[in-house]
Amino acid sequence: MKILIADDEKPARDRLRQLLDDLDDYDVVAEAANGEQAVTLAGETQPDIVLLDIRMPGLDGIEAAHHLNAMENPPAVVFTTAYDEYAIDAFEARAIGYVLKPVRRQRLASALEHAAKLAASTLHDIADASRIESRRKHVCSRSHGQLKLIRVDDVLYFQADQKYVCVHHAQGRDLIDDSLKSLETEFAEDFVRIHRGAVVAVEKIERLEKTSDGKHYVVLRDHLQDDDDELIISRRHLADVRRRLKGA
Repeated sequence: MKILIADDEKPARDRLRQLLDDLDDYDVVAEAANGEQAVTLAGETQPDIVLLDIRMPGLDGIEAAHHLNAMENPPAVVFTTAYDEYAIDAFEARAIGYVLKPVRRQRLASALEHAAKLAASTLHDIADASRIESRRKHVCSRSHGQLKLIRVDDVLYFQADQKYVCVHHAQGRDLIDDSLKSLETEFAEDFVRIHRGAVVAVEKIERLEKTSDGKHYVVLRDHLQDDDDELIISRRHLADVRRRLKGA
């Protein structure tokens, strides 16, 4: 089975590689020093299992696991962690594979045998129980078999696009599998719904304007809007948009 190791500490990666070399039927296909590298390398190498350090700077292990689910064939996940009371309780309560550092061969072998693919709802639950920020810092798009991470801070707005959601961001636009409702809930602190098909970043709104026929629409900050930017505000949501802008 193909294994990807993700840990921001090289000695920890070396230890895991050494233990895996001693186990039959496992082949380390890549090593990542952070969560972003893990997602990129997973898309390139298509591992069966990813060994993920739960606490890494930037993209932590739980968020990385969430993005790995965007792969066409998501890998199973085993978390690695130094002693972390809340994380361990969360893993054990939900029968999630983990190993404690320093990693022991027998424990690693057992965890690999029981590695499982984790649903997004499970990842949100263990993030909350582990007292780790459950809101993602990135959303993930899949194109031609590759995964692309898009910083939430760069997102202008999310727009429903048939069975997908189109992310309009500073570098362009991409399709993601998340539902608009789940994005609105997860990023409620920073985004506001303007109509049933669009959720906009509050801080990216420069002002509201009114058309000659009495409709209101959003003008985005530092962004050249085109005909595809259907940012008309529905009457149902106008009061909430105004309230959020006053509080911004």
